[in-house]
Amino acid sequence: MVCAPLPFLSPLLGQLIRTGRLTVVDAAGRICRFGPGRGGPHVTVRLRSPTLPLRILLRPSLALGEAYMDGTFTIEEGTLRDLLHLCTTNLEALDRHPVGALRGELDRLLRRSHQKNRLRRARVNVAHHYDLSGGLFDLFLDEDRQYSCAYFQTGNETLEEAQEKKKRHIRAKLLLAPGMRVLDIGSGWGGLALDLARTAKANVTGLTLSQEQLTAASERAAIAGLKDCVRFVLRDYREEQETYDRIVSVGMFEHVGVADYRTFFDTLRQRLNPDGVALVHAIGRADPPGSTEPWLRKYIFPGGYCPALSEVLAAVERSGLWVTDIEILRLHYAETLRHWFERFQANRHRAKEIYDERFCRMWEFYLAACEAAFRHGPMMVFQIQLARRRDAVPLTRDYIADRERSATRAAGRRDVRIGWTPGP
Repeated sequence: MVCAPLPFLSPLLGQLIRTGRLTVVDAAGRICRFGPGRGGPHVTVRLRSPTLPLRILLRPSLALGEAYMDGTFTIEEGTLRDLLHLCTTNLEALDRHPVGALRGELDRLLRRSHQKNRLRRARVNVAHHYDLSGGLFDLFLDEDRQYSCAYFQTGNETLEEAQEKKKRHIRAKLLLAPGMRVLDIGSGWGGLALDLARTAKANVTGLTLSQEQLTAASERAAIAGLKDCVRFVLRDYREEQETYDRIVSVGMFEHVGVADYRTFFDTLRQRLNPDGVALVHAIGRADPPGSTEPWLRKYIFPGGYCPALSEVLAAVERSGLWVTDIEILRLHYAETLRHWFERFQANRHRAKEIYDERFCRMWEFYLAACEAAFRHGPMMVFQIQLARRRDAVPLTRDYIADRERSATRAAGRRDVRIGWTPGP
């Protein structure tokens, strides 16, 4: 560290920056450099408010995110992704700092109140994020509007290819047969439900709490000629009364909240037929139970929480369901978010026409911070396959690869025959 010490921040940044170089210029013009200068990017930032160092010390993610949105924190060398790379390679330093340890304990005490997702609150929380303009999501998602982790088998896939492989991977684990009744909890813009109906000849019911998503998904089903086998409804999973052969939930479990995990898995068991199979695809953490970052909770996903597997499996055990398979996707979401960030930046001027500059800075901070958490922090994605009966799925995992290969060959034949492309 070479500097005129910055009030409040110097001890913390001295521990936090372990690779590359971070140069900080505060509102008084003091300059301080942190890090060894090797093994990572070089970044220079300017703090334009005299109170910002203290706010960052007390609430790092909230203060930094808000300052970036408001322009009181600017990057003069390097990029936002470079900065977050430096800050997330040694996150343990934040927890070791006395203020960080106290903040962590307070967040853990309050986390259940932050995650309350009773019926009315769940609808409000979903609307906050998913009822944004559909035009915004078109700026960075793939053509099918898959807003969850893609599946990169080689790492060289385009975003469209990786999202198609994700759907194919999920289909294989669901062991679908024509005519099966499928419940899609958190069906988004309908891409997965339409895919299951089109490729597996399933009858799918999609549940969403977003009016925007409901309208878009229903229109897509009509255009694709699949209205007879796919229906979308504005309904909470706790309100569903029918039973199904298969249940799938992709990117929705993060909005359930710890207090309702038992309710969620009890509902899955009640809605599954005796020989049924379910698959839950969600973001989790590789470290012990924690809490949602305050900035993310306030601006992006109110009520959201990404759990440790220990929290999830405890609820599954009490539900009486069998865990028949668990797969951890580690860097897949980091690559997905990289694609999203790059596409958003390429279309940033169009996002600004829909909203404004502050919104654009908020959205790029969201995408970049999440990528850093998956690339350098403890975040990952899990896929948990569940069943009511222990023999509901084959005894080995060979069937997953076999079904994916079969689906790949079938897709190739369709490509040649009708010029098929992913998505309706």
